[in-house]
Amino acid sequence: MQDINLTALFVSLTGRLGLNYEFLATGYEAQIWRDGFLTTLYLVVLLIPVSLIFGLLFATCLTSGRLWLSAPVRAFVEITRNTPTLVQLMFSFLVLNTVVSNLVGGAQNNPLSPFFWVVAVVGLHIAALHAEAIRAGIEAVPVSTVEAARGIGFSQLQILRYVEVPLALRASLPSIVNNLINLVKLTTVGNAIAVSEITYASIMVWTQRDNVVSLMIVILLFFSIINLVVARVGLWVERKLAVPGYGL
Repeated sequence: MQDINLTALFVSLTGRLGLNYEFLATGYEAQIWRDGFLTTLYLVVLLIPVSLIFGLLFATCLTSGRLWLSAPVRAFVEITRNTPTLVQLMFSFLVLNTVVSNLVGGAQNNPLSPFFWVVAVVGLHIAALHAEAIRAGIEAVPVSTVEAARGIGFSQLQILRYVEVPLALRASLPSIVNNLINLVKLTTVGNAIAVSEITYASIMVWTQRDNVVSLMIVILLFFSIINLVVARVGLWVERKLAVPGYGL
């Protein structure tokens, strides 16, 4: 009862400002909207580790010195970062997903949902950007540092694991954080294939309520808050991982 009263009070107060949130008093539309918020948050929480893991893997391949590893990853990175994410998503969902459906005997047997394609496409798109940032960080590690590690008997893999990657991650953190902020914004492409994230849910509401301005204000604030948190956490991590005197 108290929640209902608070909702009614909020709707009344914002209505005086010319904003329309009357749908919050209805069960169905309010639930759609709440589910949209949760889906977006779920996408962000899932996509951040996916992009970082694959970004590190791609960067390792790019700097491996082995053509059979670096060449296909380089081709993927170039295609991914040079084409719009929405185009990649539509191609994956309309072409690759259809191929999978045909292979498994029809769409009813296809285990890959629209949600999966958003995670795969956006995650790998941002991973390609991470890979370039980390690759630049690896190549920026001083030669003298690498030679010192080799001089005490480190193998190439150990040098990569214990020397180059730790230093590269510190150097590339500002770029990685910028990529993660972009990742949060790119979750909105999911509405193109009916993934019920916050923009898709809002569209479902405002087509019935004609309250575009009211919902867009909330969406703007929602993404601003998420990215503010991502940026502040990134800055905190950058300061915690800083090596005193390194790079000076």
